[in-house]
Amino acid sequence: MTDRSTRRTVILAAGASALLAGCSSYGEGDSSSDSSPKASSGERLAATSEIPVGGGKIFKDRKIVVTQPVKGDFKAFSAICTHQGCTVDTVADGTIDCPCHQSRFSVQDGAVKGGPAPRPLPAEKITVEGDSIRLA
Repeated sequence: MTDRSTRRTVILAAGASALLAGCSSYGEGDSSSDSSPKASSGERLAATSEIPVGGGKIFKDRKIVVTQPVKGDFKAFSAICTHQGCTVDTVADGTIDCPCHQSRFSVQDGAVKGGPAPRPLPAEKITVEGDSIRLA
């Protein structure tokens, strides 16, 4: 005869596993918890000439966006939206834009400019040496 409490425990554990699997972040592969490589300290990200004034460039493989709000002033932010972990995909008209739910962030400081994002994009540390932008 099967012990009912053991059977219930197995069924509850299986249900909990299925529930957790269904609660993954929106967008396949866009979760900030995935194992894509992060840029390492000192790594060259770009030449300064690659970052447009008033705009920026997204490094999806490194989950970083580098902007140049005004000539010669470079900023870097996480490329992972603070709403549901999607990777931002556009830098235009002074904002960094997320395709999933249209959150927009300032190229100046990562502040939320629109959409459902609850927090600004976290800043990343960079250094500019000559014409190279490197992760600090």
